[in-house]
Amino acid sequence: MTDRRTGEPVLVVGAGPVGLILACELLQQGVAVRVVDAGRRGDPRHSRANVIWPRNLELLDRVGVTGDLLDIGHRLAGTAFYSRGRRLATAWMSRLPDSPYPFALTLSQNDTESVLRARVAALGGVVEDGVRLTALDQADGVPSVKLEHDSGRVEELRPGWLVGADGAHSTVRKELGIAYDGPPVDVSFAITDARLTTSLSEDLSHYCYAPSGAIVLGPMGGGVHRIALNVPHDAYDEDNPPPRALFQEVVDDRAAGRSRVEELLWSGSFRVRVRIAAAFRSGRCFLAGDAAHVISPAGGQGMNTGMQDAFNLAWKLSGVLRGEFGEGILGSYDSERRAVSHQVARSTQWLTKAGLVSTPAKEALRDAAFRAADRTGVFQRRIAPQLGQTAVSYGDDGRHPRLPVKVAGPAGAGANAPALSAEGWPVIDPDRHTVLLWPGTRTPPAGWPGARDRVRGALPEGTPVLDLTRAVPAGLARALGPRPAVAVVRPDGHLLARLDPSRPQETTRLLARAAHARSQP
Repeated sequence: MTDRRTGEPVLVVGAGPVGLILACELLQQGVAVRVVDAGRRGDPRHSRANVIWPRNLELLDRVGVTGDLLDIGHRLAGTAFYSRGRRLATAWMSRLPDSPYPFALTLSQNDTESVLRARVAALGGVVEDGVRLTALDQADGVPSVKLEHDSGRVEELRPGWLVGADGAHSTVRKELGIAYDGPPVDVSFAITDARLTTSLSEDLSHYCYAPSGAIVLGPMGGGVHRIALNVPHDAYDEDNPPPRALFQEVVDDRAAGRSRVEELLWSGSFRVRVRIAAAFRSGRCFLAGDAAHVISPAGGQGMNTGMQDAFNLAWKLSGVLRGEFGEGILGSYDSERRAVSHQVARSTQWLTKAGLVSTPAKEALRDAAFRAADRTGVFQRRIAPQLGQTAVSYGDDGRHPRLPVKVAGPAGAGANAPALSAEGWPVIDPDRHTVLLWPGTRTPPAGWPGARDRVRGALPEGTPVLDLTRAVPAGLARALGPRPAVAVVRPDGHLLARLDPSRPQETTRLLARAAHARSQP
């Protein structure tokens, strides 16, 4: 039996964290969304991606789930790096400047998905499990798809827009004919979640290097740790999973401190493949998450990078569907997120190779570089923000950095934004560009009140605007500079531009360009 339907505004294929975040963002903007998922694969005990970094905890506030995740997750203050059992350096999330969530959170991806599914349901959405996309065509400019249900029923429908968040083996990507290539990172890992008795701190994750290879121990709370270590290719498979004895042997050989592997909750192995799609957009179809990029697991960046895909696409697409923005703004999704994916792939490739150096000379060079970077503060200034993903910026010259602001959550939906929170965080509008009027870090010049009022008077009616009249996070003050300025902030908290307050029409023109960007031919 075949049903034919039309008029679905957005079809999201895949109900992992990326697809679920997209659904939440769109639903709370009043956009009709349909989420389908082919079904869960693999061992349900496998926690899969198990860390959420500070920047993503900030963004998850947009859909109102950060508090629920904090209730069930385990907090980590940072990541420590060792060689032959001696600590080389530490990247402290707890010392990240101006983050409302100065820690990483570890929890099973299954738990993350459960929280997000509950949020989708609370917003009136439904996740349809057991429904797979089998065909996709957009020859006439609108996606035309076939969906096959586990019951055998086949649907043909034409959604207005389609997002493929259906994983590394994405049917959406294959149907669109988008290439999926990447640099060689030829290493295999054995992984487990295990009960561990250890002398190592449970508020840090531990990257331990030794002449024989590398091992990572990541606390997840309750004495359970994620353990990952490099192994020869094809040493293990589904019928021959890595045993407890292997993990204990490698813990004894490579790990700092003293640890006993008590029990494996599950174990498996995989070969690292780095792949990035040649395009993240084709017409009215988009790729996000593993469908768009698979990177080395070093640093736990994969799921977090996919989450940021979802947030970047969602505010733009929902704005287009609500009539807030022109369709041209969607072109920036591909350029911005593909560039970030390549940056993350390079950094995780470096981190992977750092743990697998094979000669005494290279080992000595690595260890000396890590120690020097830690001693001089470079490790904290550069590596910690990369791991925490607070360093993500857009534009070739980083001209659109993330600002230390908060985005109004769903309860606000613009009603409580813009504002200054009790802690001094600027709270920006989640749907539109917010204008911040900044008097500077010095005593404002005599003409500042008049310039500020002229900017306000020139803004289009309804523009979210906020006077920064009292102390703000130090990082925001540094980003905006010592002199008075008009800062235009995107709905995702990235700086669009810093403008001269004496030229109010520049702000007006920028807002018009940002909202009504023309599609590229």
